[in-house]
Amino acid sequence: MDEPAGERRYPHGVPCWVDTEQVDLEAATQFYGGLFGWTFENAMPPDAPGSYLIAKLDGRDVAAIGTRLEPGTEAAAWNTYIAVDNADASASAVTSAGGTVVSGPQDAGPGGRTATCTDPGGAEFRLWQARRRLGAQVANTPGGWNFSILHTADLEHSLSFYSDVFGWVAELPEDGSGAMVQLPGYGDHLAATIDPGIHERQAAAPPGFADVVAGLEKTGSGETTHWHVIFTVEQRDESAGAAQRLGATVLSTAETIWTKTALVRDPQGAEFTLSQFTPPG
Repeated sequence: MDEPAGERRYPHGVPCWVDTEQVDLEAATQFYGGLFGWTFENAMPPDAPGSYLIAKLDGRDVAAIGTRLEPGTEAAAWNTYIAVDNADASASAVTSAGGTVVSGPQDAGPGGRTATCTDPGGAEFRLWQARRRLGAQVANTPGGWNFSILHTADLEHSLSFYSDVFGWVAELPEDGSGAMVQLPGYGDHLAATIDPGIHERQAAAPPGFADVVAGLEKTGSGETTHWHVIFTVEQRDESAGAAQRLGATVLSTAETIWTKTALVRDPQGAEFTLSQFTPPG
């Protein structure tokens, strides 16, 4: 599903950006550049201790890869950022709701202001108060970020936290399988900015579908609570094969009436999903 052209801004409470920090930055750019066709532009000054490479598709911001300065013992991971009007106020809200502010809030150069947080279940996420960097300008197109889903052991507790901090709402199914998370009014924002036809195009969709901003999913056996990112691809099988040739591991594949997906672990350990949109008919 192509997204209309135009400068995209993210209201408070909408996931707006993804990045990953990796020890071998050159290897990471070769992998993701080869897989998604990304080009890279360093946003850090020349005397900085590391790099923060803005990944681009057709010259527009899509994601980023940063230098992991302290390797540690954990594998690399993809991070999800949530747009906020005021990073300091939202960091206080995180603490009040039972979460933890791990670092920040702090300025990230002229791009914006950020804080790293964990929710009560231990899932790490980041706040982003945009200044020069507004967030992903390419989404839902091949090579672009598609969605972020919170994998959590306690759907109700997690939803309560994010509702308190960001105003999210969702209807949790009785079987506990997961849910789409909505931010009321987001569809109207899209209709008034970059996607004027969204409501007409989604007339047959469930009520509130245009307001969906994230997902909740029950963790599997042995899985820790975390935010997981999904990227759109044109052909799942071709992209999964390319990922393997570039040194990644395809952990699993799945099909629904809407998508074909592949769970991938990149060469430095960061996991993500490739998703091909396959609507009925």
